[in-house]
Amino acid sequence: MSRRPTAPLADVAIVGVHNTEQARHLPGKDSMSVAFEAAYGALSDAGLTPLDVDGVAGPLSSDFIYQTGIAPAWYTHNAVGIPTLLESVFAIQSGMATVVLVLSGTAGRYTAREATAPWTRPNNEMVEPFGMFTATQFALVAQRYLYEYGVPAEALATVAATIRNNGHVNPDALYYGKGPYTPQDILASRLIAEPYHLLDCASTSEGGAALILARADVAQNASPRPVYLLAGGAEQFGPSYRYPPRLDLHGRGDHDLTLQFLGRRIFERALGQAGLVHADVDVLELYDPFSFEIIRQLEAFGFCGVGEGGDFVLDGTIGPGGRFPVTTDGGTMSFGHPGELTQKLQRVIRGVQQLRGTCRSNQKPGAEIALCTGGGSGPLFMDLLLLSAAPP
Repeated sequence: MSRRPTAPLADVAIVGVHNTEQARHLPGKDSMSVAFEAAYGALSDAGLTPLDVDGVAGPLSSDFIYQTGIAPAWYTHNAVGIPTLLESVFAIQSGMATVVLVLSGTAGRYTAREATAPWTRPNNEMVEPFGMFTATQFALVAQRYLYEYGVPAEALATVAATIRNNGHVNPDALYYGKGPYTPQDILASRLIAEPYHLLDCASTSEGGAALILARADVAQNASPRPVYLLAGGAEQFGPSYRYPPRLDLHGRGDHDLTLQFLGRRIFERALGQAGLVHADVDVLELYDPFSFEIIRQLEAFGFCGVGEGGDFVLDGTIGPGGRFPVTTDGGTMSFGHPGELTQKLQRVIRGVQQLRGTCRSNQKPGAEIALCTGGGSGPLFMDLLLLSAAPP
């Protein structure tokens, strides 16, 4: 494996990460308190103090700057996941900051527990009058794919069982000890939006997450275990959760890059920029809002052929000990699903833990390269990062 020294993000590293407790409900806590708890955990992990930070990202960035007295500092209120990290990287690369804390948390927000979570029901003309909630939107793409390629329902259930069992063995996960699950358990759970059963879908929870980015030369002194960014990207087909998604939705007049292959362009570009090939990637910390979305990403990124995703997941490839273990902490299905930015940071945090060799469960021995993703076909966007255990 040879990485090019010109990997565009290689002069920035992640030096600290932390997830707070994940729970259905965290009594006595609010979004700010769990976000700050995550922030101090990440600082401790990096061996830093707030005064070492000169940039803060996330919806609570201004609050952290004020409460800790670290002003003046660079900031962004961007809260859309990996793009928040990319914006922070660009701030470091341009000299606007040297050490950036990215923090997020959700608590006390999901109170109507008999209904869908608030971040899955935005106020627009397709959702409120017609009930096109998140599950329905993702299901439209999945159902069309199953019709086109004849993939058995057991393939989706195998994805869900694999990820939920990853959470079952993870002491930090919301679903710790609640399994093990079989594909038959997934198929026996109640139908939500065909082809999705309840256990094909992400959970809901509360919790916080934070990580710290630093200029690479600073990272070597700030942390005994920096993890280096190589390349990444983001792309979008349109406003999230406003229009019904279609498997064949396309733009640019390019029918080879439809919504079915959302993420292919940025992944291929990132691989090329980092000087990598598919076989170099050790773990796939893929965003998992629904089971089919994993199959779609595997095909879009080229880990298997078009229409071959069902067989790919059925042969054990994505499980612990498989060639490409997927979403190894349990993901949004089983680890935690606390809200927009927090859940996306968790995919990157798990990638960092894999490359450091510090996972409490499902550690892949000798992992050197991790792919971390966010988004999916339902909300019409995809973003990703390639991480490295060693400097390029």
